[in-house]
Amino acid sequence: MNKFMDWLQNVLMPPLAKAGNNKYLVSIRNGLVLTLPAVISGSIFLIIANIPIPAWTNFMKPYMDAMGVAVNGSFGIISLLAAIGIGYELAKALELDAINGAGLSTMAFIVASFNSKYTLDTANFASSGLFTAIVCSFISVLILNLFVKKNWVIKLPNGVPAAVSQSFVSLIPGFLVLLLFWGLRVPLHFDINLFVQSIFHPLLFAMNSLPGIMFYTLLVSVLWVAGIHGDMTLEGISDPIFLQFLTANGIAYAHHQTIPYLTSSGFSSLFVNVGGTGATIMLVFWMLSSKSKAYRELGKVAFPGALFEINEPVIFGFPIVMNPITLIPFIVIPQILTALTYILMSVHLIRPAVMMVPWTMPPIIGPLMATGWDWRAGVWSAIELVIAGAIYYPFFKVAEKQMVAQEASEA
Repeated sequence: MNKFMDWLQNVLMPPLAKAGNNKYLVSIRNGLVLTLPAVISGSIFLIIANIPIPAWTNFMKPYMDAMGVAVNGSFGIISLLAAIGIGYELAKALELDAINGAGLSTMAFIVASFNSKYTLDTANFASSGLFTAIVCSFISVLILNLFVKKNWVIKLPNGVPAAVSQSFVSLIPGFLVLLLFWGLRVPLHFDINLFVQSIFHPLLFAMNSLPGIMFYTLLVSVLWVAGIHGDMTLEGISDPIFLQFLTANGIAYAHHQTIPYLTSSGFSSLFVNVGGTGATIMLVFWMLSSKSKAYRELGKVAFPGALFEINEPVIFGFPIVMNPITLIPFIVIPQILTALTYILMSVHLIRPAVMMVPWTMPPIIGPLMATGWDWRAGVWSAIELVIAGAIYYPFFKVAEKQMVAQEASEA
C-alpha cells in the first residue's frame, strides 16, 4: 500500500496537477462559468413548464411555445457565450486586454458559424458549436498575443482614452483573425464547425460510454486521494463535454424528443458524488454516532456541508487523503454508483439529467429536479445513500477502533 501511495504522489500526480493548472484549461473552466446563468435560467423555465401535476400540465399547454422561447434563448446560445467567456479568460491569463480577447473570439466564432449559402447558422450557437467556440477562442487570442508581444500594433498618443487606444491595439490582429476565418469559410468552403466536431467526436462518444465515464470517475477519486481537487483539475476537459450533453438533453426534453445523452452535467455531481465526491456524506453519518469523540465532533462540523455536497472537512479532516483505510471505499463506491446509474438510465428506468441545477443541491432533491421531476431519480438517490453507507461502515469501524485506542492512550 505504501508503494502505491508513493507512486500516486510522486509519479501520477505531478503531471496531472500541472495539467490542472494549465492556463488554457483554466481559461476553458473559468470561461464556461459565463454560460451557467443562461443554462440555469433556462432550466428554471423547463422545471416550471414540466411540473408533473396533471392540473398544472393542462394549464401550461397553451403556453408551452412561449416557454420554449426562454429555453431556446438560453440553451441555444451557450456556445456563443462560451466564445465570449473563454476569449476573455484566456486573454486575461496571457496579460492582454480581456475585452479585446472576448471580441475577437466572438467574431471568429460567428464567421465560423456561417453555412455554405453564406447565411448565419444559429444552430451552431447551441451545444453543437461548443468545441468550435473553444478552438476559435484559442486561435484568436493567440494571434492577438503574438501581435502584442511583438509590438506589431497601432499605438495612439497618451492623451487618447484607454478604451479607444486598446481598440486600435487589436485592429491589426483583429483584421488577421477575420481574414483567416473568412478565408477558410468562404473562398475555401471549409466547414470549420464540422471539422472540429469530427475531431472531438471520439471523445464525446467515449465520455457517454460506460467505460469512459467510469475511467473519468476513477481519475477524479484517485486525484482526491492524493490530495488534489479531482473535480476541479479535470473541469477544463470535462465541462465542455458534459455541458454540451446537458444542453442537447434539455432541448430534446423541451420538444418531447428522445434524450440523447446519459452522462450529461449532473450525472457525476448529483448521482455519483452524492453528498460530495466519494459519497462521503454517509461516512459523516457514521461519525455522528461514533464512539470516538474526535469523529463525533468532526461529524457535527461536516454534516451541514455534506448535505450540500461540500466535503472538504471530511476529505482533509478524517482524513481521506493518503489514508489506506478509506482508500478502497472512496474509490470503489463511485465506481459502483457510476455503473448502476448508467445502467438504470440506459434501460430507461431513470431519466438522464435534462436541467442544470447547482451541484450543491442536496441528495434526492438534486437528482429529482435535474431529471425533470422523475420520482425514480429521487428514489435511486436514496438507495445510493444506503449502498454507500453499507460499504463505508466496516472501513469506518476499523478507523474508529484505532481512533478510540489513540484517544484512550492520550487520556
